[in-house]
Amino acid sequence: MKRLFDIVASGVGLVVASPILVPVSLLVWLQDRHSPFYIAPRTGKGGRPFRMVKLRSMVVNADRSGVDSTGASDRRITQIGRFIRGGKLDELPQLWNVLVGDMSLVGPRPNVKRETDLYTQEERRLLHARPGITDFASIVFADEGDILKDQADPDIAYNQLIRPGKSRLGIFYVDHRSLWVDVQLCLLTIVALTSRPMALAGLQRLLRSSGADGALVELAGRTSALVPMPPPGGDRLVTSRDGDPGTP
Repeated sequence: MKRLFDIVASGVGLVVASPILVPVSLLVWLQDRHSPFYIAPRTGKGGRPFRMVKLRSMVVNADRSGVDSTGASDRRITQIGRFIRGGKLDELPQLWNVLVGDMSLVGPRPNVKRETDLYTQEERRLLHARPGITDFASIVFADEGDILKDQADPDIAYNQLIRPGKSRLGIFYVDHRSLWVDVQLCLLTIVALTSRPMALAGLQRLLRSSGADGALVELAGRTSALVPMPPPGGDRLVTSRDGDPGTP
């Protein structure tokens, strides 16, 4: 049933989004005469690689810098790219990945191989589900660029401030996924486009009704400052670019 939901919703979504995708893609091409799409290698379900499609928001060959995490002030982001990221338009082409079965509408966000290779044993449970366009963490950490803005090392900051909560929320989804949860997360993702506080409150209610512990529900509200933590299954903070937190 989940796969049928993905096929129907992604097909309809591509048709509905085409009046936005076509002109924005043209604007991206006009800025530097290069492809408006960025084909991003990612790790999918079971560790299998796939090619994720995104609207390009950065300069050509930005991925060769070796930096995986992107702050809002990253100089690699183009002028039109800031508009694209602000409206989350870069994610729309991933509906194609959903349609062909690489991704699902809802699931843990896919990562690059060098990041999934560093997963703790606990985090490897994230690879038990198809990666998705949205999930609990996509809403909770929708301000990822602002969190990483002006950080001396965005990758280390990501691993200390975002990865721990993002992985916990992703693992909770894997353990409690259902079509009804997917429908609610899709609706809350739409709500987040106009009112993030309302979406976060709805997310907290969904987590609470699904049996999440108090700490996870509190994290979803984002009312407290993020503090450096080890990722799930790790016994120390990530302090270097190799991302290895150690495991007990």
